[in-house]
Amino acid sequence: MNKELIKKFKEKLEKEKNNLEKELKSFAEKDKKLKGDWDTRFPYQNKETGGSALEESADEVEEYEILLSIEHNLELKLKNINLALEKIKKGRYGICENCKKSISIEKLKISPEAQFCLECKK
Repeated sequence: MNKELIKKFKEKLEKEKNNLEKELKSFAEKDKKLKGDWDTRFPYQNKETGGSALEESADEVEEYEILLSIEHNLELKLKNINLALEKIKKGRYGICENCKKSISIEKLKISPEAQFCLECKK
């Protein structure tokens, strides 16, 4: 793969990394103890009592559970992007983790953080 193409993939990966971190920061904080981990903030803390407060608290828990799932998915994507950026630094970008053959340019255009070629992904 030529240097110009790798540069374009690197730029795309860095842009996506910044977008993911920005999105994560909107509802989570970086875990200071565990690298690459984020902790979703509980949305609210309703201190009222009564029937409407219970319903509101249930909504908060539901929102929190949804955010946890989103956090997990974004963390995985961010981890894969960081791995791809590390591979670029080490000169191993675009190589299948399994068979060690080149990952197609078409696949990398769609998913620049891809770790496996089409055959091994199956």
